[in-house]
Amino acid sequence: MIKTDLKLFKKEAEKEINSAQSLKELNEIFKRYLGEKGEIRKFFRLLKGLSGKERKEKGRLLNELKKEIERKFAQKKKIFQVAKKTLEEWFDITAPGERPALGHLHPLTLVRRKIEGIFQMMGFSVVEGPEIETEWYNFDALNIPKDHPARDLVDTLWLKNQKSKIKNQKLLLRTHTSPVQIHFMEKNQPPLRTIAPGRVFRHEATDASHEHTFYQVEGLLVDKNVSLANLKGILEFFMKRFFGENVMLCWQPSYFPFVEPGLELLMRCSVCSGNGCSTCNNSGWLEVIPCGMVHPNVLKNSGLNPKFWKGFAFGMGLDRLVMMKYKINDVRLFYSGDLRFLNQF
Repeated sequence: MIKTDLKLFKKEAEKEINSAQSLKELNEIFKRYLGEKGEIRKFFRLLKGLSGKERKEKGRLLNELKKEIERKFAQKKKIFQVAKKTLEEWFDITAPGERPALGHLHPLTLVRRKIEGIFQMMGFSVVEGPEIETEWYNFDALNIPKDHPARDLVDTLWLKNQKSKIKNQKLLLRTHTSPVQIHFMEKNQPPLRTIAPGRVFRHEATDASHEHTFYQVEGLLVDKNVSLANLKGILEFFMKRFFGENVMLCWQPSYFPFVEPGLELLMRCSVCSGNGCSTCNNSGWLEVIPCGMVHPNVLKNSGLNPKFWKGFAFGMGLDRLVMMKYKINDVRLFYSGDLRFLNQF
């Protein structure tokens, strides 16, 4: 009787194994036949009621049946595993590709390139200079000697126990990009038209409109017939190309040791539209470009004769221009690394 039952049992088991549609379904069939409480176990329990010789014979048949069913399960499981691996590795070459997540330029870089493009269109070349400077280039050559009160207006970051090999001068992180004009005039003969964008450093507390590290763009033009009219014309042209024709500008006199006379170009605050905010100190106007005619002493310190050459210089805070262009009310956002802010550009 058990022999007949085993043949029928084997046939039914193979039929179920072959009809399994998934690995999960196959595992359920495996438990039903070969699990701890499966059908094979039940057959083995029936052997207890048989005689020794018959139990031995039936036991052999059951072991053969168990091995055969296990083999069938293994074959079917392998088919599912191969199919799964093939499905995971397969891809449709005709499907549209996924666009990779690309980085993009920082807003300060975008604006720097725009500024460079406008001035290059007017014949200016872009030059660079060192970020670590000597007292001579950062102060003395720019008509700011050691006893000059203007030095107290700038909180300088000095390099401790470091001195230049030239003239044994103390080293510092440049407080403005103006030293670049001295380097350039020493090595090049007029006429000159240059802008010098780059980082500058100040030892000061940060707030919505101030940072200890920020960017400036220094401009210089030296020729024989140069006047304030040329300076005003070039800077007003730049502002209209950068902000648009409707930008509101005004001029006011100011003082800077390296120019004489000195001026400041102001624009109506775009963050508050002139109503007053923390960005413009509630004045409605923001100083964007300090400038003026190059002081004769600066020309002399650069090796040029002020009797034959005249020039004008200007410096603008790149960060402040970006704030005005995109109506950003806190300069610290540029250096925060916050992707929610940076991804907007």
